[in-house]
Amino acid sequence: MMDFNSSSSISGQIAALVDAGMQRVRSTQTQREYLGASRLGASCERALQYEFAKAPVDHGRDHDGRLLRIFERGHVMEDCMVEWLRAAGFDLRTRKPSGDQFGFSAVGGRLQGHIDGVIVGGPEGFAYPALWECKCLGSKSWRDLEKNRLAVAKPIYAAQVAIYQAYLELHEQPAIFTAINADTMEIYTELVPFDAALAQRMSDRALKVITATDAGELLPRSFLESTHFECRMCAWQDRCWRNTP
Repeated sequence: MMDFNSSSSISGQIAALVDAGMQRVRSTQTQREYLGASRLGASCERALQYEFAKAPVDHGRDHDGRLLRIFERGHVMEDCMVEWLRAAGFDLRTRKPSGDQFGFSAVGGRLQGHIDGVIVGGPEGFAYPALWECKCLGSKSWRDLEKNRLAVAKPIYAAQVAIYQAYLELHEQPAIFTAINADTMEIYTELVPFDAALAQRMSDRALKVITATDAGELLPRSFLESTHFECRMCAWQDRCWRNTP
């Protein structure tokens, strides 16, 4: 219940209303019925399986309004980056003539992925066509990416790029990965060569998750202790560790 007593700040009142509105809208959105390729690089296969099977998250683990706003910020900044790249002379395509996103479907539609875009031409010094993926990150995460590069700093994004390059046959040229620093608006760009081995591992993982879920088999968790930071951040921590081996 929202608290509108006299001691509540105007910020708290507005935030509570906005949070409730965003969560209400989210609750009306159709859940996807497939395993999202963008999630295949998740650190734990069991968590990925819970997500695919739409297992209810633990009490109090639903996305709150603040997190939903962070997601929305990412969409808004991606749209900005599209306009900036086009203004810079890149021929960036984000939709088919039909208006649908570019993407792929495999395993009878149970594995799907939708890409941010394809750059088919532009300034000299780049190879085309190239997969384009974009993220918006907080300063700490962005600095880590700048220092350590995609494969080390953000393996889940590296896996996403590899699987997209493979299934959309955009593997001949390096992907162009951009990341916007949400605090300073700096732009990081990395050319990401196709990693065939990573793409194969992710494709195999998708089949493993789908097959195990169909068979009612619970995949092993990736960590030995429930106090591991990945487990503490997991929406299914209690479900995973309660009454399960």
